[in-house]
Amino acid sequence: MPAYPMKTLLIWVLSGALLGVVVASYVVPPALSWYTAPGGLPKGAQIQAIVEIPEVIRYATGRLMRGQLIGGAIGAVAGLVMGIVMGRKRRPDILRS
Repeated sequence: MPAYPMKTLLIWVLSGALLGVVVASYVVPPALSWYTAPGGLPKGAQIQAIVEIPEVIRYATGRLMRGQLIGGAIGAVAGLVMGIVMGRKRRPDILRS
């Protein structure tokens, strides 16, 4: 197999992974805040709680990093599929020459 199709496939995979991480960086924080928000409280009611700030930071950053990892993996798989599909369309042109 020539190096060019492998290089193109790798570019598709890495581009997909990067795009997945970027999308996850925008999607995960609002989803995380929605998931952890208490529901069913009357309007204007305050929650009385003692909060461990370092633990909250560890939890939030851990979830964000996990979401980015999952987004990157999904993007890499999507990039791999796109690279294979695009490579098959171009392959007959390469074999003719």
